[in-house]
Formats: sequence, structure tokens, C-alpha cells
Amino acid sequence: MRLFWHQLRSEQLVFWRSREAAVFVFLFPLLLFALLTAVYNGHLYGRPASWALLAGMLGYGAANTAFAGLALILISRRELGILKRIRATPLPTATYLVAVLCSIMIVFALQAVSLCVLGRLLKSTPWPAHLLSVVLALALVAAAFAGLGLAITGFIRSLEGSSAALNLVVLPMAFLSGSFGTTRHYPRALRAIGDVLPLKYLLDAINAVYLHGRELWDKPTAVAVLAGWGVFGIAVAMRKFRWEPREG
Repeated sequence: MRLFWHQLRSEQLVFWRSREAAVFVFLFPLLLFALLTAVYNGHLYGRPASWALLAGMLGYGAANTAFAGLALILISRRELGILKRIRATPLPTATYLVAVLCSIMIVFALQAVSLCVLGRLLKSTPWPAHLLSVVLALALVAAAFAGLGLAITGFIRSLEGSSAALNLVVLPMAFLSGSFGTTRHYPRALRAIGDVLPLKYLLDAINAVYLHGRELWDKPTAVAVLAGWGVFGIAVAMRKFRWEPREG
């Protein structure tokens, strides 16, 4: 346990000392929320647009942080040979991975709180009425995206192209799922693609809980699909995750 806490502290120090990680992973969803709320007016999903955009940014933040952020960290360390060297140390590999996962979860938790505070300051968005359901929904989707983040590291072969490849997944998924606004006017083919993506089910759950005062367990389908995506990600990661550089 002492090794875990020491590694977790180290992971947090490394993350916050990296300007690129702090901007791309932590700050970007906050900046995007501020920009969108400045141009969106009216109502979405029967509520003020700022409320719906806050819910959407919580979902986008989960994908950007727990999925893309985690994958970038692990890919860069793999390609730089850091993961290979860690396996040669007395630190158990399971302890290391759990510490990395917990560290990125802490970052996402701070980001979610910051989004809620920012929304309150800029647009007087309300605090979640059912806080437990919001926390459980975000924890579930963060775990699912973390599993998918571990899995995708096995398919990205170089550090140079990793950021572009991950953005190619995250940004279209956010648009197709509704993070940036309603998708009801999208072509049917695009809506069909969005309907199978994990972010779509998180947004369904968050919108129900935050915008309409429902509880998470009122959305069993969304919970089941998110859990299924998480299990799928872990299963793929167990086969594809590598500790040594793919190139070089």
C-alpha cells in the first residue's frame, strides 16, 4: 500500500508539472465550455442551453481525460522506454497501473468540479439535485473510458501520431453523441453511429439526472451499455497492452 500511495503522489506531480497535459487534458474542456456558452442561447432538451452544455462537457471531459489523456500518458511512456524500465524495478506492474488509473481519475474529478463551479460563475447553472447519481454516472463512464484507453494503446504504434489518432476518435464521438448540442437534426446515418457510442449513453444518463431530476438507476440501459463498453475495453487491453515500444 505504501508503494501505491508513493506512486500515486508521483503521478500527480508529474501530471501537474506538465503544461501540455494540464492544458490539453484538464483545461481544454473548461475553455470549450466557456466558448460554447458564450455563443449558445435559448434552450436545449427543454432547459437553458448552458445547463445542457454543462452536462455535455462533463461527458466530453470524461472522454478527453479518462480515455485520450490516459492513452497519451501510457503511449508516450511506452515509446520512450519508461514502461519497459518500470518492469525491471521492484514496483509491481499492477500497482503502477492502478496508480496511473487513480491519478487520471483524480484529474477528471477535479475537472468535473471545476466545470460545475465555472458554470455556476458564468451562467448560474444549478448544482446537481441528485449528486450521488451524478457522481456514480461519471465514475462509471470514467472507468469505462479508462478501460477503452488502455485498449487503444495497443493499436497506436507511434508517439508522433498518437495525439492526432486519439482526437480523431474523441472529437467525432463528442459531436455524434451530443456533447456540443442536440443531434436530432443530424442525418439518420450519423445518428445511428452515435447511438452505439459509449458517450451517447453517458449523456443520456447525465441529461436525465442533471436536467430532468431523475436518478441514475432510472436509466438501466445506459448503465448496462457503459459497463459493457468498460468490460470490452479491459478484455481488449489484456490482449493488446504492451510494455515495450512498438517501434524503434
